[in-house]
Amino acid sequence: MSETRPSQKPTFLSDYEPYPFELDETRLDVTLDPQKTRVRAELALRRLQDAELVLDIGKDVQLDRIAIDDTPLDDDQWQRDGETLRIAATMPERFTLQTETVINPSANTAFEGLYLSGGIFCTQCEAEGFRHITPYPDRPDVMAPFRVTIRSDLPVLMSNGNPVSESDGVAVWHDPWPKPAYLFALVAGDLRAVSETFTTMSGREVDLNVWVRPGDEDRAGYAMESLIRSMEWDERTYGREYDLDVFNIVAVDDFNMGAMENKGLNIFNSKLVLASPETATDSDYERIESVIGHEYFHNWTGNRITCRDWFQLCLKEGLTVFRDQQFTSDLRSAAVKRIEDVLALRARQFREDQGPLAHPVRPNSYIEINNFYTATVYEKGAELIGMLKRLVGDDGYYRALDLYFDRHDGDAATIEDWLKVFEDATGRDLGQFKRWYTDAGTPVLTMTEHWSDTGRLTLRFAQHTPPTPGQSDKPPRVIPIAVGLISPNGDEVVPTTLLEMTEAEQEFSFDGLAARPTVSALRGFSAPVVLKRDQSPGERAFLMANDTDPFARWEAGRQLARETLLAMLRGDEAGADYLGAFGQVLADAEVDPAFCALCLRLPSEEEIAGAVSDSGATPDPEAIHAAREQLARQIAERHADALDRIYRSHEVPGPYSPEAGDAGKRALRLAALGLLNRLDEGERAAQLYQSAGNMTERSAALSLLIAAGKGKPEVEDFYNRFKDVRLALDKWFMLQPLSAPPRDAVGTARELAAHPDFDWKNPNRFRALIGGLSANHAGFHAADGSGYDFLADWLLRMDAVNPQIAARMSSAFESWARYDETRQGHAKAALDRILAAPELSRNLGEMVGRIRNAA
Repeated sequence: MSETRPSQKPTFLSDYEPYPFELDETRLDVTLDPQKTRVRAELALRRLQDAELVLDIGKDVQLDRIAIDDTPLDDDQWQRDGETLRIAATMPERFTLQTETVINPSANTAFEGLYLSGGIFCTQCEAEGFRHITPYPDRPDVMAPFRVTIRSDLPVLMSNGNPVSESDGVAVWHDPWPKPAYLFALVAGDLRAVSETFTTMSGREVDLNVWVRPGDEDRAGYAMESLIRSMEWDERTYGREYDLDVFNIVAVDDFNMGAMENKGLNIFNSKLVLASPETATDSDYERIESVIGHEYFHNWTGNRITCRDWFQLCLKEGLTVFRDQQFTSDLRSAAVKRIEDVLALRARQFREDQGPLAHPVRPNSYIEINNFYTATVYEKGAELIGMLKRLVGDDGYYRALDLYFDRHDGDAATIEDWLKVFEDATGRDLGQFKRWYTDAGTPVLTMTEHWSDTGRLTLRFAQHTPPTPGQSDKPPRVIPIAVGLISPNGDEVVPTTLLEMTEAEQEFSFDGLAARPTVSALRGFSAPVVLKRDQSPGERAFLMANDTDPFARWEAGRQLARETLLAMLRGDEAGADYLGAFGQVLADAEVDPAFCALCLRLPSEEEIAGAVSDSGATPDPEAIHAAREQLARQIAERHADALDRIYRSHEVPGPYSPEAGDAGKRALRLAALGLLNRLDEGERAAQLYQSAGNMTERSAALSLLIAAGKGKPEVEDFYNRFKDVRLALDKWFMLQPLSAPPRDAVGTARELAAHPDFDWKNPNRFRALIGGLSANHAGFHAADGSGYDFLADWLLRMDAVNPQIAARMSSAFESWARYDETRQGHAKAALDRILAAPELSRNLGEMVGRIRNAA
């Protein structure tokens, strides 16, 4: 079977050529209409070399006029082919290209370009959406100031930059900072603002606005607080000051992404802006804070300095993810944030690296760029920034960043530019480090120990990166390995030390040790690798109880739980060491409740399936689910009194607050309840549901009741409470298939898909239901293939209206080849059915083609 269709022609990094024209200014005049929006564009261009003028134009754009310096072009002077507009006329050295187009925002269900969301005009132009508005060199290295005139009788009319004037239904905006088309934004509609002001470190006053639908104003306050914290943090930590007179955030319901960093006018998915204690969980609040920080931080790492081409996407996204991780770590618990980031990395990016969708952090080619907004680009890209910071030290890192901002402000930069800055600022040669950007796959790091009676401990490491699609042999990379040594009495005899591995095999020694220590390795998860070492359950239990590094302590418990579950799947007696060490963690619950809550969380079924596959066996989703339930019950039975004490003592009194301390207590209390739920069959959960004063507790209680095969009255009550609150109702659609016993998961999803409130064209609602089922491991991978069939049906349906969402949700099929022949047969049939669809989009076709070729 062909991996791609003939029409799916790849774009290669090696084919990059600079644009032969320079764009000095972009002027847009937009007359808004739901069906016939008219866009007049004037592009002031300079010819840099003799070449025809080539522009991008969406197939859905009606081109009514094209002229050079007010002279209309004859039909034989231009050609339109697919999404390309070629102008063969001989161009003067300086000229103005004028076009007039008509577009239909109400018919734009793909939400690329200009579209309508509940009566609000809004845009999404990253990566290649601007071409769906007007003909343009739609590439990130073509940058220009924008002057935008908007004509409409709607009350709020906004674009990028600063407002120039507004009267009689006409608003003019000017963005003085050159930007690529993907950062263009326009919003118009009946909106209300929650407003504040911020004084920058140089004394300039900036007007801040969070724009929402009428009636949502009372749920926008936390977003505003998060924006102000972000601005303060970026000034304090990176010395970066905001550079316009106004900063606007707009919340819209129909949005393919989480948010977009358009210069001065950030457009957000409403789920990442709107929050109240009754409708949003602690995780929602933290996510709002993080994403608002992320998009604001893009002002410098993404806007002022953008990427030369889309192959350099990790340059802006990896760096900005790292910055938002720093931000959350500083405001909350650094240890908890690090563990949560590693959990997300392993769940999404490691799976990506180990399957058919593996690609380098900087890819070499793509068919559809929207398919490369991946965990590898974002999360692994951030890990590379963290490794650089460890290798050069804090002082070297911030000196390099200052040089980066000074040298490349206003540039469209590359990974080579980024690494050169670090080399110039620190004197290090980063040629080997660059392999982290160019080579796909997760390195496997094997560690062995040799103890000498002379008091010397030698650590021997070997690194190997398995083959990935298109890359078979991988040379060694530089790997920073943070280690510490713990004495037999639990004292730290060697504090965290950074070892730099550069060879395929390498040794490091520690001398003068009085007794053989226990090695705490890969502290803080100092590199995104898989660490393999021979370690007894007793040694892991010792580190789980005594390690002074929070990540390494959590990791020891995680490994012990994983090995316990694998032993149970083999039919072996297991669990004694884990159950014992578990009690020591419970005894430390008051030290950091949020950390303890993470330690109480068992490895996911997906993680165990991956571990079974890595061992050379075939995972059985039903057996994995049963083993995990059995271990959870054993923990609950062994530690029932301690868990009950934690549940009772960590109730948070008083008004709800999303701050880290209260959120940590709730997390620990609910983790304890999750284990106790195996013993009381939902009795405590039912009581909590009725008494809950916030969405964190209410949704957790509902999930546990569904998992126990109960909760029908509570499911109905939740719907009745929140049927008019769109974001809360998304949770209702997600929790039911996610939490259902595996045998009921697909049936539950089918019933919900037929529900009148399943507005499947809304990305949030679609992701809630389809993502909920896909995350129910044993339910989605049902032996009869019903989960695969359900997903295939809905991907095909969604592909016809929104290819981006269909393509992203297709990654649920990513690991199909690891399962038994029966499941593989069902998965292949579902994937082949998708590939056979006559009108399959380039987005979904590329993704499913790559997934299908996994075996």
